[in-house]
Amino acid sequence: MKSSKNKTIDTTIDEGGEYLSRCIKVNRRTAEDAVLGKTIVGDCFKIMSHLPREFVDLAIVDPPYNMRKDFGGSVFSKLRDEDYATYTEKWLLSMLPLLKKTASVYVCCDFRCSGVIGEVLSRYLTVRNRITWQREKGRGASRNWKNGMEDIWFATVSSDFTFNLDAVKLRRRVLAPYKENGVPKDWEDTPEGKFRYTCPSNFWDDITVPYWSMSENTGHPTQKPEKLLAKLMLASSNSEDVVFDPFLGSGTSSVTAKKLGRRFLGIEQNERYCVWAEQRLEMADADPSIQGFQNGVFLGRHGQ
Repeated sequence: MKSSKNKTIDTTIDEGGEYLSRCIKVNRRTAEDAVLGKTIVGDCFKIMSHLPREFVDLAIVDPPYNMRKDFGGSVFSKLRDEDYATYTEKWLLSMLPLLKKTASVYVCCDFRCSGVIGEVLSRYLTVRNRITWQREKGRGASRNWKNGMEDIWFATVSSDFTFNLDAVKLRRRVLAPYKENGVPKDWEDTPEGKFRYTCPSNFWDDITVPYWSMSENTGHPTQKPEKLLAKLMLASSNSEDVVFDPFLGSGTSSVTAKKLGRRFLGIEQNERYCVWAEQRLEMADADPSIQGFQNGVFLGRHGQ
């Protein structure tokens, strides 16, 4: 029995039959209206060829990292770097026809596969940056440094792309407020304290990985936080833009997109993960909040 405080979503397929029935399968060329707002069950390598051309504004991709990992009974095994590069190129080439000329792409990875993914992306897209975020979680090692970081590559299809800087500026507490002619310089006085807004860097140390008492937490082994993806979406898409995730997992991309007023589409081959994705989309109707994001402001880790 779970503790009453344990909010982890671990619904079985039998328990979540209603959620699974909301998902769709695609085996032929399909119109945009037929897939938006849906979770597609199946293999993204087969499905992407059936999706509309040039309809995606923002792609957020979280492929299996190059390590052995069990995804609900489907095991991804570590590959040689050259084979992982081929795997990366395969899904990328399948996805490129779906992207608008103004689209942006973010790809999640860790230090083992970051170099491979960055090199493959640079063959077909303009790589603009590599974000590194602090995971906070991670197992220690007796003969190595604990791996507490992950990367996200940022790339665009062309030089014409969306980047909403003001939507993702960081609010920092001012410790030594400076005034010029008696007026605050580059900061503002609020009931909560004195703050300034700064441009975000490509190192993020304010992310909390979902854990058992958070309502967004699921049993997925590599779930990304909604707050993490909210930053990407607010920066690189606008209201009603289409967000696409070919490796949806437990649905974080779709859920975050829904909460932020974006249209969305995700593909996931594991039916139980599809259940969790649809369950979370339903929960978002009642609670559209994003942990660590309030009133248009990203809070520090643990809401500080």
